[in-house]
Amino acid sequence: MIRSIPLLIQRFPSTRLLRSSSAGQPSCVACPCSRSPGSRQLQPRCGIRSLTTTIIREPSFVASSSVGLHRDSEIPRLRLTQLHRPTDAEERAFRQRLDSCTSSRQVLKLLRPVEILSDTMAAAALHRVADLEQEGKSLKDPTVLEKDIINSLCLQLEQDSGRLTDAGLVSALLACTRLFLDPWSTLMVGLVSESQERLDRGNMSIDQLCTLGQAMHAIEGPGCVMLEQVMEDIQKQEPAQWRISDLIAVYRLLQGGVGEDGKYRDLLNAMHTHALSVTSRMDPSAVSRLLSALVTLNQTQVMPLVINLCKQAVRHVPHFTDEELTLVVGALMYFGHSDHYFVVALERYVPTMAFASPPETVTKVMQFFSQRNILSPTVFDAIAESFVYRADEYSTSQVARQIMAFGKLGYLPPNAGEVFRKVETILHTRFSHFQPRTLLNLLHACVLVERFPVNFVSKVFSSYFLQQLQDQGTGIDRIVLAQLTQLYLTVKLECPFYQGPTLLPKFRVKSFLMSDRSLETLVDGHLYNSVKTGLIELLGARSYFGSKVLTPYCYTLDVEIKLDEEGFVLTASQTDDVYKRIALCIDGPKRFSTNTRHLLGKEAIKQRHLRLLGYEVVQIPYYEFDQLQSMTSVVEYLHQKIFPHTYRLSW
Repeated sequence: MIRSIPLLIQRFPSTRLLRSSSAGQPSCVACPCSRSPGSRQLQPRCGIRSLTTTIIREPSFVASSSVGLHRDSEIPRLRLTQLHRPTDAEERAFRQRLDSCTSSRQVLKLLRPVEILSDTMAAAALHRVADLEQEGKSLKDPTVLEKDIINSLCLQLEQDSGRLTDAGLVSALLACTRLFLDPWSTLMVGLVSESQERLDRGNMSIDQLCTLGQAMHAIEGPGCVMLEQVMEDIQKQEPAQWRISDLIAVYRLLQGGVGEDGKYRDLLNAMHTHALSVTSRMDPSAVSRLLSALVTLNQTQVMPLVINLCKQAVRHVPHFTDEELTLVVGALMYFGHSDHYFVVALERYVPTMAFASPPETVTKVMQFFSQRNILSPTVFDAIAESFVYRADEYSTSQVARQIMAFGKLGYLPPNAGEVFRKVETILHTRFSHFQPRTLLNLLHACVLVERFPVNFVSKVFSSYFLQQLQDQGTGIDRIVLAQLTQLYLTVKLECPFYQGPTLLPKFRVKSFLMSDRSLETLVDGHLYNSVKTGLIELLGARSYFGSKVLTPYCYTLDVEIKLDEEGFVLTASQTDDVYKRIALCIDGPKRFSTNTRHLLGKEAIKQRHLRLLGYEVVQIPYYEFDQLQSMTSVVEYLHQKIFPHTYRLSW
């Protein structure tokens, strides 16, 4: 073999050999990237799977454009062919059978009887194995690379790299990176070298350039010289002339890390403009992938494109895969956008998927409705019913996020008893599995809908749990303290039989009203001013009521009116002889779900607690007040609301 190496190099100039350097590290021989000034050589990566392949061809090799195996080899007979490629229909049928495989063993079983296939089919098979075996940055079963079929495919991809089509070459290279093969293996070095030669010719399509870019980014990272060359070739072309598939391919390449830190901004802007014009022709896959890319690239300035994509998504809701629907819903949450017709489409679709779709898809749908404050009994009831049967397969985070949606919207489904019995069972069996903040979010959501987790409050108020809640070096943030305080207040007011530990004063807040995430909604300014004008007219002076009054119980009153024992109104500054306090809740649109007149959970618990604290709560909802046309009608409305049993004299 040693004596024959010069002859081999002369016979097969496209073949790349590896030798060991004096330091014991492999180095590349006859590799174009070692000859190019300023280029980076392939760097070995820790944890990469090495695949041993051979470059020596025996005399029994079949001389043709296809690659043959040794006649006496135990490796299954399998050949890549370029002379008699399978038809498009045959390739489509093969890919459909590949997609139906649910394990790598099934993929190998599918390949075993095959004797001839194209390079793109071979690459597709490797990609499918990667789809099924990838787990983070490693393979679930690394021994799959030692199977005869995989070795046979890789052997022939290596030996015939110079005869592969551009599409087959770059796809095979990307598949190898997804299988975490050693970039210093002869197979990888050969594919990279051949790809460099094809790239230098400048004949690759946009799709092929993107596939090559993804592979080189996986091998060498964003500073790869070949990757920069790929991006230069892409930028030379006009996005307005691209097909939708090419457009999505470039978005995915940039999304994969190439477009970080605001790179290629001009290219992105041109792509956004073109995408806006072709949105109406995008299929479900294109819509989901584009929305996902916009999120990853943080393109918050392209709301017109997001709105168009949401409109297109309405048509595709029944046709999205579970993964695609998860991406679409997550993206709309990220951009803070919802469309009435999209919501209607989800309402029709969710009852059909609540029992069958993956837990994360169901949870994302609930989060979407929760974030947008959309109360849909159709969706919530269907998911509540499925929760009772499927909760055991949910992660603790998924359980908490679904119950948090019920709490935020202040909604109890018809089977609420079964749902919360299931929640209690999960808390008993998996209590230690919950992250501290996830557990607190879950328990807080329960009290918002008058479900009191008394059996677990003692654990939450323990010093051990409070220590777990603290961030490293920063203490417990204000929203967590507010949740703890409201949980403590709930136990005191609504669970008088509770005898366990209490929350220490140092963990309690003074006010639930905060600038960012708050347990109360700030009063609507315009509505408040209108009500204030009417109150002055009703009571005779501004001094007879207080505004934005912070109570000793952490809640802030929009308006407080004090009465003496005989029912006369006292001035707001008076503290003696106060017999009754009236709390006016001036409820603007933000205190209700966006599509109904149903109070949000945090507003419902506030009014419930104020009543238990002795306040007479008077609700002034926007949908009633906005109908009043004159000051006379405003005064009469307020009089009937605040003093319904008192006859008002004219003054």
